[in-house]
Amino acid sequence: MNATEKKSNIDSLKTRLASAQSLILADFRGLTVESDNKLRREFRAVGCEYQVVKNTLLGMAVKGTAMEVLESLLAGPTAIAYSTEDPSAPAKVATKVARTESKFVIKGGYVDGKLLDKTGVEQLSTLPSKDEARATFLATLLAVPQNFLRLLGAAPQNFVYLLSARKDALKDNENK
Repeated sequence: MNATEKKSNIDSLKTRLASAQSLILADFRGLTVESDNKLRREFRAVGCEYQVVKNTLLGMAVKGTAMEVLESLLAGPTAIAYSTEDPSAPAKVATKVARTESKFVIKGGYVDGKLLDKTGVEQLSTLPSKDEARATFLATLLAVPQNFLRLLGAAPQNFVYLLSARKDALKDNENK
């Protein structure tokens, strides 16, 4: 790789990582091609980027940025997974894959200015996705008006039930 290719690769990586919500680093040593392809498909399915990078190029790309704290994790073969939309998405896939593939080992990660260890990545994977968080928020907002409408309708409805029960009771007394 000549100097201009290296510079363009570093610049490209730097711009992609600048827009990343979170970044997961993993050791993929020993994965079969089939497992690696399956892994790439899983990351793509949730809108994440996954690629194998050279440690020196990644180190140069994060130099001078908030992600510079990742340099301590740059040893051995490194694959990165990141998402520009959902911070928990790459962590969810990486954690799931690490459970099933013993050769895929999570080194750590980065989110919101903080370096994460393996445990931190696993905790990040338990957070709800953006869509799940939005749905929960929307359900919370809708719960109050729904309960209020249910309450407003309850009194007249109960009064109708009372009248219906009284009518049935009078009919029963008439038939006896």
